[in-house]
Amino acid sequence: IVGSYSVNGVAALHSELLRKGLFRDFFELWPHKFNNKTNGVTQRRWMASANPGLTRLLGETIGDGWVTRLDELRGLARHADDAAFRARWHAMKRANKVRLAELVKHDCQVSFDPDALFDVQVKRIHEYKRQLLNILHVIHLYARLKHGEESRDGVPWTPRCVLIGGKAAPGYFMAKRIISLVCKVADMVNGDDQIGDRLKVAFLPNYRVSAMEIIAPGTDLSEQISTAGKEASGTGNMKFMMNGALTIGTLDGAN
Repeated sequence: IVGSYSVNGVAALHSELLRKGLFRDFFELWPHKFNNKTNGVTQRRWMASANPGLTRLLGETIGDGWVTRLDELRGLARHADDAAFRARWHAMKRANKVRLAELVKHDCQVSFDPDALFDVQVKRIHEYKRQLLNILHVIHLYARLKHGEESRDGVPWTPRCVLIGGKAAPGYFMAKRIISLVCKVADMVNGDDQIGDRLKVAFLPNYRVSAMEIIAPGTDLSEQISTAGKEASGTGNMKFMMNGALTIGTLDGAN
């Protein structure tokens, strides 16, 4: 900060937190240095390129203006109750899930059923991003199945495939322990014949952009569960949203 002429947060909320909290003393010294540059991703990469099936469907439904003017996606709203459009959407989504299942099988040697719920958390491994909370939830689901709980409140069990991926800083001991735990839980769950295809878990090694171009289009549930107040912005959440995944998470950063 001392040596820079410009200091920015990566979301409006983040920039405000820097001014009032973490860097308040610096802000009082040099308020002119502080500004905001909101993070973002482009639909040209994360929809038009990464999801050709969706691109075709959108082009035939609302045209291709959204490729350069994202707000044109609002035109989809009037097709929400169109049975034919919904059927095509589901077919497109399932094809993307088949593609993701092939990636998981190749990289993790774990078989994901494309008709199951694909529950995904891919991001840097960090305590504030709470991969630990996610794997504790997996353990909870496993315990429910082991106790014979096939439904809850009359709703039958939904088969779920949980994918966790990300890289840790080389010296981040606790992050490495979390990765180890995820892998051990995956071995336990996937090796239990009593559980079968009702619950599968995989840790994706070498999380990378080319993998995310397959992961985002094939995801049903996007895990954005960082501790509130800690997430500066987040862009993975945007990639999932663009491709039609539902987001579960804290109201923080770009969420």
